[in-house]
Amino acid sequence: MNKIKLFLLAAIVTVAANNVQGQKAGYMNIEQMLSIMPEVGKIDTLLKKFQTDSLNTEFQGLVQDYNYKDSMLNKSDTSKMPSTIKRQYRQDLESIAYQVQNWQQISQNVMQSKQQELLAPIYQRIYTAINQVAKENGYAYVYKEEALIVAPPADNMLPLVAKKLNIKLPTQDNGAAGNRPAANKPTTTKKSQ
Repeated sequence: MNKIKLFLLAAIVTVAANNVQGQKAGYMNIEQMLSIMPEVGKIDTLLKKFQTDSLNTEFQGLVQDYNYKDSMLNKSDTSKMPSTIKRQYRQDLESIAYQVQNWQQISQNVMQSKQQELLAPIYQRIYTAINQVAKENGYAYVYKEEALIVAPPADNMLPLVAKKLNIKLPTQDNGAAGNRPAANKPTTTKKSQ
């Protein structure tokens, strides 16, 4: 009886190990997929408009506010101005001067935030399509192409995801399709120290 139990346990372990080894794996380059999405061109236009209409206008407003408060403090007769207002103007000038001096970094952060906000629905569509393609085609594992240094052979899912999203892939000449045989994936890598 114990031999039968041991045999059944060994058979179950063997079947489970074979199932794990037989699972399909695929890879995906999310940024490459994003680059061929038609909505990305519209987002670039929206970001340029946002920069022109919002950020540049805000910067001009800061400069005008600085110039106004500076002129109020530097006019010939400030003795009639209450000291609390002078103090407030000086504090405002310091704050505005800081913003003007650091405007490039501030505006860059705002632009990145706006870009992330606009790209979020597109990323969501891509990830939804990846999940659907993986489920429909029996992929147990999907990883980012650039994430792993060593990986077992896998399929490039970009063409399947593009098809799912009804997007025509660019010609192979410009490399946007990213069809790369799994054999080209590095199998061993030594880290340099």
